[in-house]
Amino acid sequence: MELNDLRIFVATVDAGSFTAAADQLMLSKQFVSRRTMALEASLGVRLLHRNTRNLAVTESGQEFYARAQRILAEVADAEQAMSVRSTELHGSLKISAPLSFGITHLSPLIAEFLSAHPAVRLNLDLTDRRVDLIGEGFDLVLRIGALEDSTLIARPLGAWRMIACASPAYLKRHGAPATPAELANHTCLLYGRERRVGWEFRVDGAARTFDVQGPLVANNGEVVRDAAIAGLGIALL
Repeated sequence: MELNDLRIFVATVDAGSFTAAADQLMLSKQFVSRRTMALEASLGVRLLHRNTRNLAVTESGQEFYARAQRILAEVADAEQAMSVRSTELHGSLKISAPLSFGITHLSPLIAEFLSAHPAVRLNLDLTDRRVDLIGEGFDLVLRIGALEDSTLIARPLGAWRMIACASPAYLKRHGAPATPAELANHTCLLYGRERRVGWEFRVDGAARTFDVQGPLVANNGEVVRDAAIAGLGIALL
């Protein structure tokens, strides 16, 4: 039994003749008649009484007609539901982003996003640590800087320009470095995990890394920023 045979049978009963059903379905009268006979053969019962003038639905045909209508309605509902699911976002979405970046750029967008996509369950992990995208089950990880794992697929979202900055109080006490090389003689506030890191600058059009060091290493940009505002040193923000 084929689903299209049910559609042809229901259309034939509704239209009252093979000819009218064929016109409605844009099929030939012979094809409609042949498929109805095939349906009867597969069921082993007579669904329609035929004569030269009209069709009459048998008792079995009436019962099958009602059941076929329900089946076709269920199929239509299922197709509609799947069509909606294919065009709407749904399911779980687990994202990791740097803490400061997430608070500044993602947090203001959460309410609008979830209102637009009510079938999405968002799990937002704001952390500056290095995460295991696969092992921890993240769908998307946002990070600033070079991609360390070349096996991952990455897409740049934009440029992130950083500047070396300090508070007026620090510059008044220690002066402002005129070149990146002079940072070696200054107290620097470091973002990362090591007490000695390199800051990259462009000098004469080429990228160069300069060693810097200082009393503070933090894995959060806001901590480094607050320390710079307090006059503790120079920060790259």
